[in-house]
Amino acid sequence: MTLAIWLSLLPACVVISFTPGAGAIFTMSNSLSQGWRRSIWGIVGQQLALIVHVVIVAAGVGLIVSRSEVLFNVIRYAGAAYLVYLGIRLILAKPAASDDADDALVDSRESHWSMMRRGFWVNLLNPKAIVFFLAFIPQFIRLDQPQLPQYLTLIITVIIVDVIVMWGFFAAAARPFRRLTRSARGQRTLNTVFGVLFIAVAGLLVLIH
Repeated sequence: MTLAIWLSLLPACVVISFTPGAGAIFTMSNSLSQGWRRSIWGIVGQQLALIVHVVIVAAGVGLIVSRSEVLFNVIRYAGAAYLVYLGIRLILAKPAASDDADDALVDSRESHWSMMRRGFWVNLLNPKAIVFFLAFIPQFIRLDQPQLPQYLTLIITVIIVDVIVMWGFFAAAARPFRRLTRSARGQRTLNTVFGVLFIAVAGLLVLIH
């Protein structure tokens, strides 16, 4: 990949990462419930899904998915169902507040693996991401040059930019509202807001073709 192509890839990745979606909502929710530092584990899971998306497209499977209405809809509805599940789970979550806010935080901590797993599925079950990468990747991959170095450069760039945006912007943007998690009422309010947002994104995933 030439420097000129990479310099056009970089701003494209920034724009993509800043586009609000389920990943941004998931990251902000984790930052509020688990803390800014620990929200990185959910972001790691999202990056693993991005790698899978790029591999799927590079292997030609993405083209099959994009051309098969059945496969596309199966993934689309599965993704929507998972977002609805996360939304309902948040809405019904029992507040973990106590007299000591620090104790409440420790008691409500989710494991690193669980956060990674949820982040992975949030990003993976999005067929539109596969279709997007199918249109996005060919613009930056030269067929007359070795493929592997180009794909590695693309994946590394996408991941670094997305981690910076997710952790440095979306997760950080949620930090001022962290004080609301110190009370049961605040936790219920935030859980309801983010739960509804997850369900709304699921609705968009199903309704917008």
